[in-house]
Amino acid sequence: MPGSEVTEPRLRCVLPFEAAPAEVRLLRRAAVTQLSRWGTPVAADEAELLVTELATNVVKHVGEGTPASLILEWHGERLRLEVHDKSPVMPSPTTADCEAECGRGLHLLAALAVDWGTVLTAAGKAVWCEVSIGGGRACRRIERAAEALESYQGVIGGNNLRGSRRWAGLEESAVELIADLLHWTAARGHDPDDVLDRAQMHYEAEADAA
Repeated sequence: MPGSEVTEPRLRCVLPFEAAPAEVRLLRRAAVTQLSRWGTPVAADEAELLVTELATNVVKHVGEGTPASLILEWHGERLRLEVHDKSPVMPSPTTADCEAECGRGLHLLAALAVDWGTVLTAAGKAVWCEVSIGGGRACRRIERAAEALESYQGVIGGNNLRGSRRWAGLEESAVELIADLLHWTAARGHDPDDVLDRAQMHYEAEADAA
């Protein structure tokens, strides 16, 4: 009988973009905003640089106007960034002292990321990299909370929201979920204020230890 592997939850976001300098700037901001919403403890400037290099490679080596997409995936203590485009031509780094621009982005990926690579896809290729974000127990708590809110939003009928409305809906879901938990606590004869105080104490203790 095959076994089943229990893995940590993944948070995943797909950001389509058009290969153009102006779009790269917007993509960089959107990626940092998304990471902030997830609460990932990764340096914003590092994430911005990696997104910029991945997207700029598409502009330079596939062509302006090419449709592409950035995929952000947070799993455990690693953040994975992938840029997909429609060209099957695999990139290769030039020598470090080369004066040409081609390939320099891959050297930066190799320097900043804990791992990186390229892979052919059904539609073209993907260039990916992973960075370590650490954070230990605090990260796992944030991941669990995000997963719970995603599920809870679906239960209360907000699973079709998109974009900024979706994140506003998740914030509202957090309030509704906390209120439901307080009702559940009171219905079992416990003091909701006491539960909130204990939760606050846990949060402050872990925040101070981080």
